[in-house]
Amino acid sequence: MLPAHVTLVEVGPRDGLQNEVQPVATADKIELVRLLEHAGLGHIEVTSFVSPKWVPQMADASAVLAGVRAPGVRDARVRHSALVPNLKGLETALAGPRASWPDEIVVFTAASESFCQRNTHCSIDESLERFAPVVARARAEGLGVRGSISCALGCPYEGDVPPEAVARVAAGLKALGADHCGVSDTIGVGTARRVQAAMEAALRHFDVDAVSGHFHDTCGQALVNVYACLQMGVHTFDASVAGLGGCPYARGATGNVATEEVLYLLRGLGIDTGVDLDRLLDAASFISARLGRTVPSRAGRALLAAR
Repeated sequence: MLPAHVTLVEVGPRDGLQNEVQPVATADKIELVRLLEHAGLGHIEVTSFVSPKWVPQMADASAVLAGVRAPGVRDARVRHSALVPNLKGLETALAGPRASWPDEIVVFTAASESFCQRNTHCSIDESLERFAPVVARARAEGLGVRGSISCALGCPYEGDVPPEAVARVAAGLKALGADHCGVSDTIGVGTARRVQAAMEAALRHFDVDAVSGHFHDTCGQALVNVYACLQMGVHTFDASVAGLGGCPYARGATGNVATEEVLYLLRGLGIDTGVDLDRLLDAASFISARLGRTVPSRAGRALLAAR
């Protein structure tokens, strides 16, 4: 039995664009979000409040969030998320008027000690401690909290990551008060049975309604891994329009699974998403043109050529 409905969390504006070297104009980021909303995506990860020294592409986070939530622009049916790495990032996200605040924040750690040290300069336990006041403040302000576990299937420094490591971090996120746990194959090395084992580890601590899959397509297994999770009843997945993204810490790691490819799979399975594929392709074409390239996803190229 597969789910009748799947929620797609669009991460292109944040996770997709943050690794782009060439600057993307603030107005283009806002327009990308508008096009994604127009396509029917009801949950969009808009930006991240990280240090512009480390992620220059996200230096305009406040302006982007304010732009997509401006009166007359914001679609109240859409949930906007923003990644925050620490309390300072959260305070920056909440510095403007309440109408410009995100609906939800995303906090992140890893199932690999080595990756956590390289990415956040602290241990897994320290990262969870660092997020305790962040989660507490967010919940006090009425914001949702999504937790994300990076390198849940494999690490560029340690190799395979065991399910027990995922379970340990999921337990930590639950103890913090996170509403949701994302299982992320950050470098795209997972295969179906390993993905199911990692998801089962997260499900020890979160209900199936509160877990999601985040898959990169480095080894061409992202859609296979989505289907493997569907077989377990998992019905929330991150995806990135035009397959934007990558991992700067893993050589050869390609982008997130393309939203249009996941949508094509789900349509073929008769699973509802509420997303219009044709309008989604408009968004893929728009951002690809702004980046000076053709839409890289196979489904995107084929469907656009058939128009």
